[in-house]
Amino acid sequence: MGILEYRQHKRDCQRKQADRASKLATLPQPYLSPLSSQERTILGRPIQDLVQDVHKRVTSPVDILRAYAKVSIKAHEKTNCLTEILFPEAEEWAEKEVNLQGPLAGIPVSLKDSIHVRGFDTSVGFSQNTGKPLVEDGAMVRLLKDAGAVPFVKTNLPVTLLSFESANDVWGRSTNPHNNKYSPGGSTGGESALLAFGGSRIGIGSDVAGSVRVPAHFAGCYSLRCSTGRWPKVGMNTSMPGQEAVPSVFSPMARTLNDLVYFTKSLISMGPWKYDYTVHPLEWREKVAEEYREKKKLRIGVMRTDHVVDPSPACARALDQVASALTAEGHEVFEVDPPAPYEALKYASQLLLSDGGETFLSFFRTGEWNDRGAAQLVYYMKLPRPIKYLYYLWVRYVKRDTIWAGLLESWHPKSAYEYWQLVAKREHYKHAFFTWWNDMAKMDAMICPPNATPAVPHEGMHDAVSSCGYTFLFNLLDYTVGVIPVTHVDAQKDKLPADFKMSELNGVARGAYKHYDAEKMAGLPVGVQIVGQRLEEEKVLAIMERVEDALDKNGGRYRLMEVE
Repeated sequence: MGILEYRQHKRDCQRKQADRASKLATLPQPYLSPLSSQERTILGRPIQDLVQDVHKRVTSPVDILRAYAKVSIKAHEKTNCLTEILFPEAEEWAEKEVNLQGPLAGIPVSLKDSIHVRGFDTSVGFSQNTGKPLVEDGAMVRLLKDAGAVPFVKTNLPVTLLSFESANDVWGRSTNPHNNKYSPGGSTGGESALLAFGGSRIGIGSDVAGSVRVPAHFAGCYSLRCSTGRWPKVGMNTSMPGQEAVPSVFSPMARTLNDLVYFTKSLISMGPWKYDYTVHPLEWREKVAEEYREKKKLRIGVMRTDHVVDPSPACARALDQVASALTAEGHEVFEVDPPAPYEALKYASQLLLSDGGETFLSFFRTGEWNDRGAAQLVYYMKLPRPIKYLYYLWVRYVKRDTIWAGLLESWHPKSAYEYWQLVAKREHYKHAFFTWWNDMAKMDAMICPPNATPAVPHEGMHDAVSSCGYTFLFNLLDYTVGVIPVTHVDAQKDKLPADFKMSELNGVARGAYKHYDAEKMAGLPVGVQIVGQRLEEEKVLAIMERVEDALDKNGGRYRLMEVE
């Protein structure tokens, strides 16, 4: 059975890659010619302007589609970011299915591979999911088409959806458009590579531990982690169906902040609760957005560290840059120390893998490659308890590493009783954080790093898999969080200090810092998280606009990659 299954796995992977290559090689002539001046004009226009042109019939949706398709092909050649190619079908949808009077009329939208599109597989990087095209669109795609948007590509991800890298046997490895030796992030990494390169303006990903925020930080684009119930989630595939202790949320990503705001507002204004029973019937609250666009003095807390992995010099500098720009604009910016982020990391990681990883492992065929980070999680999960306990004692009492030891101590599959106990701890923690925010910090928003380091090199998650606390914290809390790119790694400014000692770090921090090298990372993007509380999408987006305005006036905003 094993050898037969392995051969079938290899055949299915080869078939999917051959199909993708064939579709790209046999595209109609309009997709193969160089970008025209008209197409370059299209690529430079915000999406609300393109929508108005489509409404007035000044610009054809097919012309917009072809312009972005051409750049997406270049992006794919450089980064291997695409999975399914939808161009010919998208032209037909643009002419026959989409609502060209909608708020997204004619706008091409890229989709994470896990989203259901009629006529195409939703493999999520597992070969056993190939050769099974969907018979109908998922809720997200139906909503997009009714809004006037045109799905045109699907993008790559990690096989488990549990990594800040994006690689699998079916589609291969995606690379960072700024430096091909580094990851574009995960699990929505193909999407971030495409957006950063300029092959799309709007994309949709998902986030269970940072999967739209870390890719935005690694590759240099914008994202918003929505709270559960604000955005559709039905009609998607996942590696862990049934996992709801730390819910995955589908959320928007964009090349520019303007597009992120317009897209989010447009889709929520369509009433997504009419398409998906999981969405709250909560209208877009323009008054909230206006309140925080106009508020004279914002109260912004700065979380410098999660006390697990201090941010690297590059990430600390980006945070300083934002804090200084906000201070220069007259806002009240102050240091905050949230309650026990390390405890949140322990609860979230144990809840997410309370099944011992059995669910996502069930999708693997014999010989199928596993992400190195996810493989580490499984390795420790499956160590015999006596051996793991001895290792825990050695780490805790010989190495005196309480951080790494604390993560190891209860790293095993949970019984129903243990699971319920963890859920109770989660709820207690959420209450404590809510009380701290409202009664002590009294912030409009909080800023912090999205990750301790910029992008990891390929297979770096083998070491850095536990270094996800800066994003995972807010999945546990279910808070609304945006990421805005701020700067790029500077080989000189972002060097480690001369007195830096790896031996003094805990095990989680050592895994993160093992690959930090400012010279090798020079030019990689660095972002900052803007954090609100639950269901505060309008508020967070408005404060992201204030942050970018402050950067504009005090040193300059992030420089996007130019479209080739």
